[in-house]
Order: sequence, then C-alpha cells, then structure tokens
Amino acid sequence: MTTLDLDQITATALSGTSISREDALAVLGSGNDQLMGVVAAASAVRRKFFGRRVKLNYLVNLKSGLCPEDCSYCSQSLGAKTGVLKYSWLSTEQATAAATAGVGGGARRVCLVASGRGPSNRDVDRVGQIIGHIKAENPEVEVCACLGFLTEQQASTLHEAGADAYNHNLNSAESNYAEICSTHSYSDRVDTVETAKRGGLSPCSGLIAGMGETDEELVDVLFALRELGVDSVPVNFLLPFEGTPLHGHQELTPQRCLRILAMARLVCPDVEVRAAAGREYHLRSMQPLALEICNSIFLGDYLTSEGQAGDADLRMLADLGFTVQGADGEEIDPMELLSARGAKHGHAGHGAADVAACGSAVGAGCGSSCGGCDHATDSAAAPSSDVAEGAEPEVHVRRRGAGTQVPANV
Repeated sequence: MTTLDLDQITATALSGTSISREDALAVLGSGNDQLMGVVAAASAVRRKFFGRRVKLNYLVNLKSGLCPEDCSYCSQSLGAKTGVLKYSWLSTEQATAAATAGVGGGARRVCLVASGRGPSNRDVDRVGQIIGHIKAENPEVEVCACLGFLTEQQASTLHEAGADAYNHNLNSAESNYAEICSTHSYSDRVDTVETAKRGGLSPCSGLIAGMGETDEELVDVLFALRELGVDSVPVNFLLPFEGTPLHGHQELTPQRCLRILAMARLVCPDVEVRAAAGREYHLRSMQPLALEICNSIFLGDYLTSEGQAGDADLRMLADLGFTVQGADGEEIDPMELLSARGAKHGHAGHGAADVAACGSAVGAGCGSSCGGCDHATDSAAAPSSDVAEGAEPEVHVRRRGAGTQVPANV
C-alpha cells in the first residue's frame, strides 16, 4: 500500500486535481492516529473551493414504497418488509407546501423523489407541473428530480419545466453491483446519469457505503463519478432497515465514515460533496467533523427514515462558524434563520434549551408549522446511547412530513 503523504495529497487536491487511486486507498487505510490529519487535509480543500458555505438540501418524497426493483439496501424495494410509508403521488399543492417548508428552513435545493423503476411521460408532466408551482412560490430555489431511469426526451421535458438537476446514484462499484441488485445493472445507472446530462440537467450522483464493499470498490465508484463529470456527490451510509436483506450490516464506524468522506473530497476536490442519508446514525457525535469535509447536507428527514431536526442542523452549522449558502453567492448566518423561524412560530428563537425541550436534539423536532411544538414522534434519528452492547440500533421510520398529516421536522 502507498504510504500516506498528507502534504502531497493536500497539494494535489488544492490544485483542483484528483488524487491518485493509490493515495485514495491510503486515505481509506489510514489509522486512527492519522484521522485528524486526514480530516484537516480534506478541510483545507473544502475551504479553498467552498469557503465556509454549506448547501442545505431538502427531500420531498412524492411517491413512497412499492418499488418493483429489488435493491437490497432499499426500504422501498420489492419484497422489503420495513413498514415505511406507502402512498401514491402527492398532489401539486401538497408537494409545493412540503418544498416551501424546506425552503423556509434554509434549503437552497429541493429534491423531488418518486419510487419506481422510472417515470411514464404522464409522470414527467406531473412532476413538471409541481416544479412550476414550486418555482413560482420560490423562484430562487434549485430543483433536483430523482425519478429513476428516464429517456433523454423526459430529461429535456424536466429541464424545460424548470428542473435544474437530476439525481441517480451509482451506489456501488460495477464489480459489486450484482451483489446488491438483480433487476437492473450498473450500466443502466451510468446511462441514466449521462442521459440526464444530455437533457440539460446538472448530474447529481453518489454512493452508499457500508454494503460489504471493499476499499478498492469504494475508490472505483468515486473515480467513476469523477469521470462522469457529476456536479454533486451525495455520500450515503447504509441504513440497515429491518425487513431488508442488508439488515444486520453494521460495518461502519464514525472514523470509517470520515475517511470515506475525506476520500470523496480529495478525489472530487471542486465538486459538491454531501453528507447524505445515515449521517446522524453512523457519525453520531462526530457529525461536526463531517462538515469540515463536506459542503452540503440534507435538512431534516430523509425519504423513509428520520433525520436530525432542522433547528439542530442550523445550530450545528452556527457552532462551527459556517454559513448557509443562499442564491447568487449569498451567505446566510444560520442564527438568522433560527431567529426568523422563531419569530414566525411565535418563539423568541430556539435556544439550546428550546431545542432540547421540543425534542429536536434527538430528531423528534417541532414541525415546520410548530404549533406549540407538537411532537411528531418521540424516537431518535441517531442510535440511542443506551442501546445494549452488541445490539443493533434501530433505524427510525419517517412518520411525519410528506404523505402524513404531521408537520415535517425542518
């Protein structure tokens, strides 16, 4: 294995050039005594290209569950018995209201996601109408669609409707793909990213770590994403939902997650790197260090699982001295967003005591309409500290926000 030379690796990435495969493997293979040096190297690169800015993204699950694909990691896949919310398409009004709640929480990008293999032309028209309504109410927000496999004409239609980007993750290396899915291939996913790009959409594509892949396979998928020229790389960490084939996979540690994020940053120095699903579950108390590497996170809940409350995310950014990315390079103080939310909901602002009182610190949160901090759930987004030794922490299924009558925790 190549010796880890952090000075050389940092200099390479600071020039905007990807580090070598050998150096990427050295980052993943580094020891705990080298971890802070690895984080510092990635942080220097992050700050050169993105300063103190953090881009907040907000997920709206337009159609949940009942997917015909058999992806073994997915809580919505064929045969999964996870108890996640199952519903057909949200109405235009419901989707717009959900998106507007995310924008009110500071989101720069709204991600519209629908389960399934891919959309019909009618589905694309439906999503186009939703995008038009969202843009009418929030003209400066970016909209990313994630609808599965699509044609170039469908991509063009979405672009003409106002979509800025399209997400379709590679998820894993080509050599590992048959181990996690049999109903479509790795090349199908690559083709979709390229199709979206040809249709005028900014390509967003990433991976899921923690599915039994090797270090070499993690490096392979990051270099494949680099070669595809994607603009955004969401790095997800497996949420081992009970009722999926990968339930029981607990191979990730907070330190391992930080190394993976650092490797992604150093391979893609000038590209948006997002700490995505599984951030709270796997990084736990080390979440702030991830923000020294990544310049993007999701705000609030994920598609089918709970995330940290929006107020807690904003306070974490404020504590780190980061700003929220706005339109046209604007940088917004997270505390201003918290104060504005407090004024809107009749509070003086969520101080630390307020956050603890409404459960936000553990992911229960107060919904976007607050309403006296009605609790959507009393469960935590991250594993509880009192989980018995050797027991698998629970993944908490989303029961609020889109598709429910309970306010989101943004």
